[in-house]
Amino acid sequence: MREAAPDIDPQALAQVETPAYVVDLQALDRNLAILGDVQTRSGGRILLALKGFAMWRLFPRISRVLSGVTASSPAEARLGREEFGKEVHAYAPAYSQADIDEIITLVDHLVFNSPGQYLRFRDRIAESGRRVSCGLRVNPEHSEVHVPIYDPCAPGSRLGTTAARLAAAGPEVWEGLEGLHFHALCELGCDALERTLAAFEARFGRYVERLKWVNFGGGHLITHPDYDVERLVELVADFRRRYGVEVYLEPGEAVALNAGVLVSSVLDVIHNGTDTAILDTSATAHMPDVLEMPYRPQIIGSGPAGEKAYTVRLGGLTCLAGDVIGDYSFDAPLQVGDRVIFKDMAHYTMVKNTAFNGVRLPSIATYDPRTGTVEVLRRFGYEDYKRRLS
Repeated sequence: MREAAPDIDPQALAQVETPAYVVDLQALDRNLAILGDVQTRSGGRILLALKGFAMWRLFPRISRVLSGVTASSPAEARLGREEFGKEVHAYAPAYSQADIDEIITLVDHLVFNSPGQYLRFRDRIAESGRRVSCGLRVNPEHSEVHVPIYDPCAPGSRLGTTAARLAAAGPEVWEGLEGLHFHALCELGCDALERTLAAFEARFGRYVERLKWVNFGGGHLITHPDYDVERLVELVADFRRRYGVEVYLEPGEAVALNAGVLVSSVLDVIHNGTDTAILDTSATAHMPDVLEMPYRPQIIGSGPAGEKAYTVRLGGLTCLAGDVIGDYSFDAPLQVGDRVIFKDMAHYTMVKNTAFNGVRLPSIATYDPRTGTVEVLRRFGYEDYKRRLS
């Protein structure tokens, strides 16, 4: 079992203006080493899913290891093309004509959600003069995700084509198609992938021999200490050997897992039946998965409510009544000005945050434990808020 990344030293963050996302470069490199090893030994290719982590100033570091990026929009595809310098893949539940006209100038692989979308735009892609490998997302109809909002295979899901719908599309749909894509996981281990892969092969295996590639999608928590990396290597290598196709995986979270924190400060402590500390950050604006999943982020030096001497509720800065991060315990009462450091805040934070209420977005910074230096790459302000509106 691999060891989890150590916490960033709070003393190193003492002078950081809050709120701020701070990415630990050594922890990021540790994740990349694991992913690079999987690529080397399995023969598969791993892409950075920009929907999970799109800190482009770090793309030169990441691109030394990973094979490319995967995008969910023309904007993400352009970022990948301009800043990453390797393969660019894209998938969206649907494309407009304008989307297609832009995205085919940027991508190497383009995945469609339905046969209808592919047939609608197939000729346009052929006429573009660019070599774009087209694929179709399929739904293996096998659910491993327990949170309905994150389950791509939930009953009635709009994501991916079922085996029945693919068969009904007829042989015409296979003209020009070079790959299949399935994405059915979220924060899951290799055992979930193994079961999902069996479901995929049962429903779609007969089509694979005519293809050039299969994309296993995302949701693979490869860099988690409990993930069975050896089994993943075996699964990918075995699939490639049996079918003679290229295999892609596209995690976002695994790239930045445990590689960053959100540093915040206590602005006030109020009393209304319970002690509540108001922070200069926000669950709804700065770490929305806390409310969407929902989940309880860990905080350096804290414990669950009641575990330590002092229990306090942590509240966000916005006017949303439910902007509450949770109840935590500390060794001593929190005071105005104290730092509160949320762990594992690199992925699905910067890419999902909002300027609700006009609250300032957290700055973006890096920390290098080898030199003990923190570098602030971006500070947000009024103009960033204003430019989002009209």
